Amino acid sequence: MADAARDFAWPDGRRAAVSLSYDDALDSQLDNAIPALDRHGLKGTFYLVPANEPVRLRMEGWRAAARNGHELGNHSLFHQCSAQGAGREWVQPERDLDGVSVAQMREQVVLANTFLQALDGRSDGRTFTAPCGDRQAKDGNYIDAISDQFVGIKLVGGTVVPDMAALDTQAVPVHVPVDATGTQLIALVEEAGRQGTMVNFTFHGIGGDHLSVSVQAHEELLDYLDRHRDTYWTATFLEQMRWVRQQQSAAKAKGR
Repeated sequence: MADAARDFAWPDGRRAAVSLSYDDALDSQLDNAIPALDRHGLKGTFYLVPANEPVRLRMEGWRAAARNGHELGNHSLFHQCSAQGAGREWVQPERDLDGVSVAQMREQVVLANTFLQALDGRSDGRTFTAPCGDRQAKDGNYIDAISDQFVGIKLVGGTVVPDMAALDTQAVPVHVPVDATGTQLIALVEEAGRQGTMVNFTFHGIGGDHLSVSVQAHEELLDYLDRHRDTYWTATFLEQMRWVRQQQSAAKAKGR
């Protein structure tokens, strides 16, 4: 394992990678997050839910983001989450993952990929974030059934990736900041740098909407990454997962 870790390297000698992702296709992402990313020359990954209003009403904004190098990722057609457990009262019956089969979820996720291709014209790979981090449909684990469709899949849980050589690209841990300060966000980046691994942020609202982080905290993080771009590789999640797979395959070929 130690040899495999030494074999893993980030592009151009960078110390760690940072994924800036944004879930649910929210207005505040178009209004606040994307302009901030563009000012700093950084690329993010936006996980769209085609059924959500900001996709239908602001389709050209998402197309423009894709043209500017941001990734449009798959977050399912309807954002199905389990209604079980405390705090899940908001899940509507028609969007309850507990009532959907694995086969239905696969069909819907594949259709969402088709929608995204129609939106951005890309057919060179996608990544997925599981809504709410839930995996279990009514008759089994639907993530297993869709993994062949994606270069990488994000799942809720964890902060900094502990070991890049052992990372499962179909179960990448993410950190979901809510009301975090810029200092707190930057501390996670620096921890990834100390470990030589990566941190995967999954934001929702930026200065609005739900599960929000302030515009100021987001800006402080982007400013830090902009000023330290020789140390931290901030790219789309698709690019990063392709790199990780390449590094892992190379290590395996060496018999590590």
